[in-house]
Amino acid sequence: QVQLVESGGGLAQPGGSLRLSCAASGSIFSIGAMGWYRQAPGKQREPVATISSSESTNYGDSVKGRFIISRDNAKNTVYLQMNSLKPEDTAVYYCNADVTRRTGAFFKRENYWGQGTQVTVSP
Repeated sequence: QVQLVESGGGLAQPGGSLRLSCAASGSIFSIGAMGWYRQAPGKQREPVATISSSESTNYGDSVKGRFIISRDNAKNTVYLQMNSLKPEDTAVYYCNADVTRRTGAFFKRENYWGQGTQVTVSP
């Protein structure tokens, strides 16, 4: 199995910064796209940023120019640097990854989610 463990959430003031990390562990052969999603109370989960295995990135319109996604393939880790935080960034942030596992003679590609980390932006 594969686990995604997020860290780095917490409380920040408007205009402040936080850095989220998500480390994948387990029986990993390779990792494709990784990304961050968020869900605010009463709202649907939405994509924040994604990064491909070749490090091509995409950002949600609300975070463009403020957030930066990156990855360290040697550590199976994806990061989200969040700058110029706004109260509307308050949400639970979830890590997501497409992981290929080797099971005997076969390879199986599966999608995994982390447990989520709370980010609160408030004066």
